[in-house]
Amino acid sequence: MGSEVEGNRAIKVVALCGSLQKTSKNRGIIRAAMKMCSESIIRGMEMEDVNISELPMMNVDLEVNGTYPPVVEVFRNKIREADAVFFSTPDYNYSVTPLLKNALDWASRPPNVWADKPAAMASVQATSRSGQYHLRQIGVFLDIHFINKPEFFVNGVEPPQKFDENGDLIDQQLRQRLQNLLLALQAFTLRLVKGKSP
Repeated sequence: MGSEVEGNRAIKVVALCGSLQKTSKNRGIIRAAMKMCSESIIRGMEMEDVNISELPMMNVDLEVNGTYPPVVEVFRNKIREADAVFFSTPDYNYSVTPLLKNALDWASRPPNVWADKPAAMASVQATSRSGQYHLRQIGVFLDIHFINKPEFFVNGVEPPQKFDENGDLIDQQLRQRLQNLLLALQAFTLRLVKGKSP
């Protein structure tokens, strides 16, 4: 990151979804966030949904002379070039999903491309928020700087209906909460950039 983020271009955010389900509400959160950015509801921020489903399972045997499989290199470059990261994921068995953990591990290989990235997280599930807490713990080791507030945790089955049958966000109160989360990520990212400026 550099000071040019603040002055000359939009903040680049990569979005990672921890679910493979076609009608995933967590992916619906990402779609809603991307729409807010594209429609300039959140000005000065661009978001890209990065596919992590094609990454091979983490295996150091796939590293050859300091390089990684092409699909892994592409993913690592996406993270490296991003100014911030947005995670939306359920938890599995009180922790992060295998899909997301695999992506976290690949991008942590030397050099760790997560280092110094500001990040925010959202999660839609039925009960526990342990996955969010575990993601924060992993972030400490990987040097990811998560914003603390606002938190974004949604019970996806509790009435009233918040998502349609395709997993798209339809609840206006949640849309406002999501907007507040993105604005907080934007402000935090700019603050970190400013702090690094000479």
